[in-house]
Amino acid sequence: MNIKPNEGTIDRMIRIIIAEIFFLLAFFWVSGVAQIVLYVAAAGTLLTAISGFCGLYKIFGVDTASTIKKSPTKIIISFLFVAILVAAMGGYYSNFFTKKIFLEDYNKMNQYYKQTLFYTGQNARPEAVANYALLGEEYALFNAKYQKYHPYALRRDSQLNGDLVKVSNIISELKTQIATGDLKMAHTTLEEVRPVFQDILKRNGFSLLAVALVDFHDAMEKVIAAADAKDAATLIAVYPEVSEKLKAVEDTANDSEIQLIRQKLEEVFLLAKENKVELLSAKAAELKSAFVKVYLKRG
Repeated sequence: MNIKPNEGTIDRMIRIIIAEIFFLLAFFWVSGVAQIVLYVAAAGTLLTAISGFCGLYKIFGVDTASTIKKSPTKIIISFLFVAILVAAMGGYYSNFFTKKIFLEDYNKMNQYYKQTLFYTGQNARPEAVANYALLGEEYALFNAKYQKYHPYALRRDSQLNGDLVKVSNIISELKTQIATGDLKMAHTTLEEVRPVFQDILKRNGFSLLAVALVDFHDAMEKVIAAADAKDAATLIAVYPEVSEKLKAVEDTANDSEIQLIRQKLEEVFLLAKENKVELLSAKAAELKSAFVKVYLKRG
């Protein structure tokens, strides 16, 4: 049976681009049932693009094949450029951002881990209990997400789920001890979490610098927002937190590129102290540019 094509040239090109997007979403961004659905959608969309025939068009009487009889060279060249760009840039930035999101989730959870570790070490029970409760909540979310979904950077890590369960067990078993027991012993036990995550990060190609950079980024955005709003008082107020986060980056690596970030941060802070609000936004943009340069290369 001879099936008459009912898709025009541009229609078929658009379908190939959409198929690429479906594939990138499935490969990098989701897992489980959603991943299967997107792979099927990508395959189906690509198949209709190759064959030039769409069953839904047939049902609803749509025919785009007659819109363009010939395939202008410029259209084909433009399509090839866009298709290559979507594949290359989509793959690069999907890998980049899924890795970044993982580090952001890790840092969000890890801040409560570090606080709990600190206060148990200081034998400060009220603070230890409060931060332990927050750690439990954040780690439960982190564990639930990454038990089911492995970003591309961690996809080959067969130990990940087991390590996440190990950490979950360590945290949950400390509840009574932190509430009423020996905090020093709880501190020692909680220390066992650190090497587990260090091993996860190391074997999956995450540097400690990348972790510190992501942690600094979230604080830096507060400076950027205050600068853009010409709010010198808020910028001065958030500066100590941002400076401390940058210190963690400097403790990991402090070459000329990192020093430039510090220089730009101090210049923004000085402008805020001098209340030169009209200059804040431009200088904050320089700070962000210095950070992005480092993060894209080494994050």
